[in-house]
Amino acid sequence: MARSRLLQGTPAEHGYAFPAEWERQAATWFSWPRPEGISFPGRWHTVPGQLAAIVRAIAERQPVCINVPNANWERIVQEQLRAYDCPTRRVRFFHIPTNECWCRDHGPAFVVKCGRGGARRLAVVDWGYNAWGGKYPPFDADDAVPTRVAEALALPLFRTDVVMEGGAVDFNGAGCVLTTESVLLNRNRNGGLSRRAAEEILRKWYGQERVLWLGEGIEGDDTDGHVDDLARFLDARTIVTAVEDDPHDPNHRVLKENLRRLRLLRDAAGMPFDLVTLPMPKRVEREGQRLPATYLNFLFVNGALLVPTFGDRRTERPVLEALQQLLPDRQVIGIDCSELIWGLGAIHCLSQQQPAV
Repeated sequence: MARSRLLQGTPAEHGYAFPAEWERQAATWFSWPRPEGISFPGRWHTVPGQLAAIVRAIAERQPVCINVPNANWERIVQEQLRAYDCPTRRVRFFHIPTNECWCRDHGPAFVVKCGRGGARRLAVVDWGYNAWGGKYPPFDADDAVPTRVAEALALPLFRTDVVMEGGAVDFNGAGCVLTTESVLLNRNRNGGLSRRAAEEILRKWYGQERVLWLGEGIEGDDTDGHVDDLARFLDARTIVTAVEDDPHDPNHRVLKENLRRLRLLRDAAGMPFDLVTLPMPKRVEREGQRLPATYLNFLFVNGALLVPTFGDRRTERPVLEALQQLLPDRQVIGIDCSELIWGLGAIHCLSQQQPAV
């Protein structure tokens, strides 16, 4: 296996920053779920088909990298993909074991440095990972993934013990990071960081200028409130956010408060953002449990936006049409995630983008 070089200091000190998700990508990373995992209790057999649909849509546009424990599992996943008409020509497997499949949170955070003549360099940040506040042990294999990926790709590595999850942050590519108090200031992550300390970490380790705070997350989200279920950047100036019109739904108050906060936010130049609201899908439950279904858990890939759907005919088509109008240069594709949401996540939660250099 190739070796990575451990860099001292922070990414910002070396000129690295986390790019916007819509920038050109070299690949998309996944960690494939296994039946002995806890993410899909009693329903693991329903998951490969919907995962294959996501991989197929991505592989038409860029390479896909999949973490599996070993060669035997590589063969199993290849067979699963082919069974659901997903070609594997642009799929590359890495023998990197994981506890669970949520690559957005345990996977590598790729940061980019722009050099002379526009040349770009890539590095990996290995944040600490504790399964959303120690909720789902063991998580030692997941915690090791970023370093293993950096070694496999021979990329420079930054390492910190600070706990951070990719779903807790979203970036506009112009110096702003959007996050939530309910995650970053939660005592179950880093002993209860102060707001000031959290902002300093985001500036130094993600290379950002301004931290934008929302409040709480939606009902059913076991991450304590990841921002990728609430509000996302569509470009440097536009934020799309979820709203719930039913005043009796617990999400109504939370999303109304976050919309109020969004209206007060300013970008790095001091300008207000353009805000777009999208409805929540109808309530999704299984075995009496509210699941965190939201259209905001979408994923940018080259030339497309992949949007999770949940069988709500009333809201699905208007949401996809609205996003297509906002992103005329991309194909907006709805992908059924009605089984994947049983794991309390969807497309964005399962994936991690690798920027092109």
